[in-house]
Amino acid sequence: MPARTPLFTPVLIAGCIVIMLGFSIRASFGVFQIPIATEFGWPRAEFSMAIAIQNLAWGIGQPIFGALAERFGDRKAIIAGALSYAAGLVLSSYATTPVAMQFWEVFVGFGLAGTGFGVILAVVGRAASAENRSLALGITTAAGSAGQVVGAPIAAALLDHYPWQTVFMIFAAVILCVLMVLPMMRAPERASRAELEESIGTVLLRAFRDPSYTFIFLGFFSCGYQLSFITAHFPAFVAQMCGAIDPHGVLAGIGITTTSRLGAAAISLIGLANIAGSIAAGWLGKHYPKKYLLSAVYTGRTIVAAAFILMPMTPLTVVVFSLLMGALWLATVPLTSGLVAHIYGLRYMGTLYGLVFFSHQLGSFLGAWLGGRMFDAYGSYTAVWWIGVGIGAFSALIHLPIRERPISAVPAE
Repeated sequence: MPARTPLFTPVLIAGCIVIMLGFSIRASFGVFQIPIATEFGWPRAEFSMAIAIQNLAWGIGQPIFGALAERFGDRKAIIAGALSYAAGLVLSSYATTPVAMQFWEVFVGFGLAGTGFGVILAVVGRAASAENRSLALGITTAAGSAGQVVGAPIAAALLDHYPWQTVFMIFAAVILCVLMVLPMMRAPERASRAELEESIGTVLLRAFRDPSYTFIFLGFFSCGYQLSFITAHFPAFVAQMCGAIDPHGVLAGIGITTTSRLGAAAISLIGLANIAGSIAAGWLGKHYPKKYLLSAVYTGRTIVAAAFILMPMTPLTVVVFSLLMGALWLATVPLTSGLVAHIYGLRYMGTLYGLVFFSHQLGSFLGAWLGGRMFDAYGSYTAVWWIGVGIGAFSALIHLPIRERPISAVPAE
């Protein structure tokens, strides 16, 4: 009997560190919305547009960095991503107009592409054995949630003592720390010989001709919309709309005494719950069809979001919503990336998943921008929430006809 390969490899550990640091910063941007808008008197839509552009740049950069990693090496792509991320944060700290902030967020978006899921999951996927791959992808995704747990509260705490510009500078130094773990990012090539001999053009043509790839692409859109809207707007939404916090209650006992702190804590609770959710999704993806699991996740999100918006917002409903949505938050990532790897192979997983992720980021752009735009126009986020509910239901349905079988042996012509 062959020896079982270890689950926790240096590649997995390093990948988790990179994802965790990158996502801790990314998840904190909603905390900066009110301080920046207050300092310059910007409408809510202006900062929302900056976050939307950041998400769009992330989506555009993802297949580019995936292809760079496959052509020049994973570590070079990660270095380029970290440098772009740090540069974007530093330059954004000097922005005094909405246009400047929006422009510099392009660099942050490309930085997220180089240090985010597209590149890192492809490395981890190639390094993991077939028996461990789904769970390894889930653990890596959970590391992003761990970053989310600490990112927003750390940003809120730093903003109590420093101006937002200084906090951006601190975060720029933090993201450069990922360079220290790059020597561990040496992934053995586990692609099959046939996959290694295929050109990227052949693989892309095969994927584009397959309706299942289109279904995966379209289904990932709602994930980006929901995540980006909540990350960018939920802290401000809670701060302005939630009922008062009981000064003698449990939340006050742990230091959450204002609705602004509750908004930041909500993002952390989402990340905390998703650590378990992502690992569970990775484990389930090893035992059950991923398309049905994805449909179940989107159905759960639809129900949770609809119930939340129909109920009066109180500190309790915020906490319950955060935990339930958190359990489903990034559960789509190991399942979607694992589905791409299972159907189309590992050789060009970074590029193929990167293209699917572009759909996710189109949704992210719309979620972040539309949230601010509609709030400025109507003074409410209600319509944006219901749009998210609708497209979540669409994603639940569109994953069902996916043909979940490898097609790497099928000729492109």
